[in-house]
Amino acid sequence: MPFDYLAAFPIPEHIMPPKLRGLLETVGLSPSQAVDVLSMHESDPYGDHAEHLHLQMAVVPGVKGGPIEVQSEAGDGVVESSVPFGDNPGCIEEFTPAISGYDYIVAAWGDSSFYAFHLAEKVWMTLGLTPRCVGNDDQRLVYDDLGLPEFGVAEGQISSSYHCKLQRNVTWRMSNEHLRRYLWMRGSRGIRIFFYEAQLADHPELRALMGEQTHVFLQPEEGVAWYELDIREHKGGLLLQLWASVEAVMPELCHEQTAEGISWPGIDEPMTHARANALLAGGSVYLDDRFLQKYEQNTFYDTTPIRVGERWHCSPSYRGQWSFTDCRRVGRNLIKVPIRELYKPKPDREIVHAREFAVDQAYIRHVDLNEEHVVAKVQRLLDTILRLGDGLSALGATVGLNKSTEELTGFSRADIEANGWLAYPVLRRLAQVAPLDMTQQAFLSRCKSMHEVWQRVPNGDLKSLLVHAGCPKAEVKNLGSLKLLEALLNVVENLNAEEEASDAFASDREPEGWNSRNEVMAPLFLNNDLRIADAHETMEQCLVTLQNIGFDIANLNSGYGRALDFVIDGVIDSLSRVADAIEKIVKA
Repeated sequence: MPFDYLAAFPIPEHIMPPKLRGLLETVGLSPSQAVDVLSMHESDPYGDHAEHLHLQMAVVPGVKGGPIEVQSEAGDGVVESSVPFGDNPGCIEEFTPAISGYDYIVAAWGDSSFYAFHLAEKVWMTLGLTPRCVGNDDQRLVYDDLGLPEFGVAEGQISSSYHCKLQRNVTWRMSNEHLRRYLWMRGSRGIRIFFYEAQLADHPELRALMGEQTHVFLQPEEGVAWYELDIREHKGGLLLQLWASVEAVMPELCHEQTAEGISWPGIDEPMTHARANALLAGGSVYLDDRFLQKYEQNTFYDTTPIRVGERWHCSPSYRGQWSFTDCRRVGRNLIKVPIRELYKPKPDREIVHAREFAVDQAYIRHVDLNEEHVVAKVQRLLDTILRLGDGLSALGATVGLNKSTEELTGFSRADIEANGWLAYPVLRRLAQVAPLDMTQQAFLSRCKSMHEVWQRVPNGDLKSLLVHAGCPKAEVKNLGSLKLLEALLNVVENLNAEEEASDAFASDREPEGWNSRNEVMAPLFLNNDLRIADAHETMEQCLVTLQNIGFDIANLNSGYGRALDFVIDGVIDSLSRVADAIEKIVKA
């Protein structure tokens, strides 16, 4: 039986401060738990509720449990509290930092004024972790396991200082799964070596421990002296000071996530790697496309959609280490993947992640598997923008403005045909998962991304076209991109109505109605309003506009996914009609 530190401690559990109770408890086996491996904390240092903690985790050999004695480093909370010195060469040849001879998880140094902290070299090199530094004044080191990948395996502040009080509290935490793996490989236990101090109320049960005295010093009556407890009267209450060594983590591995024996909807038996590999045909599963969000929102992964024929594939991959394969989009929010492809080499935790989003076959029967998904919509938008760019380029050539489609739109048709969307992160952001229950904030953010995609045509080129068409330069120069495009559409539509050719575009006369409102542009103006809808009143106006141009805002009760579909379709339709009008005149 493991030693029960809570039961063996003289202070009853129900009157312990929560932090003290946590220090005396062992860590469970949950892989998602983060374990404190170093703390240097001061809370309300001069007040009536002061609480202090200095904690280090020592790596103590032995797989069998049992208390160890209080270590001298408990009070300072550091591995080394000074720098070695000497007058002779080689005087520190035997220098080996340690906690009373034991290894440590965090290399902590301090001289009572300045403190520095790093993950111990043995730990990060044994586990193959990669460090990165984040923050400005309050810098932290974060260690990632890029082999899995697993991010934030260990992290904590780099430094602090002390002058009358601690400049900043310091906490280092480590993934329970990785910490246990390290201890398991070392055949060692993780022991909390700590000093804890707290100002407490004058409680009768604490007084009972003190008897009639104003100050007591307590240790275990039998066995190893794993704690030293000092209680004394102080500032109208009782001051508790504790030096202790407590087993926190035993060398026992967390339960690993495995894909062996998982049941999948539509598959008659639990699936194993061997069985999946033997399936040469059939046996596909459907995933909710929110399975992709984990990968889309982390730049370490590649989630660029790829078009194969008329089908779109969204198969996340990780830096050439592993990838999903043949994840094909079907319907608006589904991904179909053969079970054999799903079980191809990759960390089991990724397959387990996919299983969380598996969709029941009964649901599939009621879904339109041919409904357009967000990636296809973005491609339609891109195709329309390229058409618009072609038209503007051809129209500009009639008045001596020689610019290519790429210069006008920022998109290269040749690059897209050769490499897809790899060079265009703005397209990938716009085509990220768009669930039906999308939040308002996510909807507005997507509207902003959509605006970035199409609004790349330089205003100067549109102004030049309008001036060549006869529009007053003084009035044109102050117009924004939307009004410029609207004015150009008015000019071109009027010429098309008169069945004029492109050589009639250049004119010295002011075109009639060139600055009138055009209903074709309404979705583009709406999208512009939505991208800046940061106030409640603005959003209300946008909803009214949505309703006025045909969207049933009652659908918003279940999320903004359909609203996004409506806005994207509207923007595509508007730009398409502008492109149609320009194509008509340049071909006349």
